[in-house]
Amino acid sequence: MKFIRTLTGNGSLATPVNIWRPRRKVMAPLFSLKNLNCFVSVFAKQSEIMVKRMQQEDGNGDFSFWKYINTYTFDSICKTSLGIDLNSQLNPDQPCLEAFDVVLHILSQRLCSPWLYLDSVYKLLPCYKTFLTNRNKIYDFVDDLIKCKSKEMAARDNDSEEQTENPASEMQCLLEIMIKSSGGAKGYTDLELREEMLVIILAGTDTSAVGAAYTALMLSRHPEVQEKVFQELQAVFQGSNRPVAVNDLPNLKYLEAVIKETLRIYPPVPVVVREVINDVELPSGKTLVNGVGILMNFWAMHRNPKYWGEDAEQFRPERFLEGPLKHPGQFMPFSYSMRNCIGSTYAMMSMKTVLATLVRQYQLLPPADLAPQQWADPLRVKWDIMMKHVDNYMIRIRRRK
Repeated sequence: MKFIRTLTGNGSLATPVNIWRPRRKVMAPLFSLKNLNCFVSVFAKQSEIMVKRMQQEDGNGDFSFWKYINTYTFDSICKTSLGIDLNSQLNPDQPCLEAFDVVLHILSQRLCSPWLYLDSVYKLLPCYKTFLTNRNKIYDFVDDLIKCKSKEMAARDNDSEEQTENPASEMQCLLEIMIKSSGGAKGYTDLELREEMLVIILAGTDTSAVGAAYTALMLSRHPEVQEKVFQELQAVFQGSNRPVAVNDLPNLKYLEAVIKETLRIYPPVPVVVREVINDVELPSGKTLVNGVGILMNFWAMHRNPKYWGEDAEQFRPERFLEGPLKHPGQFMPFSYSMRNCIGSTYAMMSMKTVLATLVRQYQLLPPADLAPQQWADPLRVKWDIMMKHVDNYMIRIRRRK
């Protein structure tokens, strides 16, 4: 986690409890259902842009779905969290997007290379200078937006007439809500705002992108499941390709089950490290003492036959429609308990919106050289901050008639 903090500082993703707890209280209202419902129109708009961009891939063989879904989630998070239209989908050469890619790649290299754990070694290498250069680009990008938003809010507060013209029902970005909920000008410093915005951008972009990309892969390799999703979409949208609305999402129950089953088998964050702050006695009689570090293996838990049955290794979305789980801790794609991912509902709404838009217009197909008997084979994965696909999410698409 200390490597992540070289980017996010004391952001609530990887920070001690004494800093995390008060920040979590401020962050919680940001992700209320009322606020999240306002963001569905953003997800729908960005989904339409993504699907239109993908027209060039129709019938043209294998392509990487990642370049499409990654810019979709990045534009969505920039609009909902920072209040800006970055348009990286239409202009993928955005400096800040490239800087994020470089920084995350270097962090993943460091995490997987024990010889880079020592700062004394790491700081002598060219990758450290590259990291600093690109991190500063990210910091400048976020800092400028924070300053602009703070000035905009201050001007609005001093202009009662302008306040009247901006009703409370108008969508507010997470940054604006955070400034208000932390106490306005007397609340979070610009540094604290930057730290939390970086956490939201990092988690909101990669979690949704990885989850949606894996789901698209699984749909392409399980045509019978994809057909059930399509039939559900036909029923909910009555054959229309209209944009997804917030009232549609609760009706997409099978699509949600497919996403959950994908996250069960391929959780974007397969392990999490935690520090014990109070002695804990386990059912085995052993005690975890204060200060010890523990690794929580979600990958293994999600495949445990004790909780998921003898078919735990199989892709079967229906298991999430068969009643409540045996234990809430058996399914933890967004972690669990008080330090779970605060944006889990945001991620699910984003994934449902983009996949509902995609599957209505295109049939998803596996790579051309993948034989049908290989479709159900386990995917090859790798560790890269989040768990990603070795073969870069290759699929084919065919426009539906």
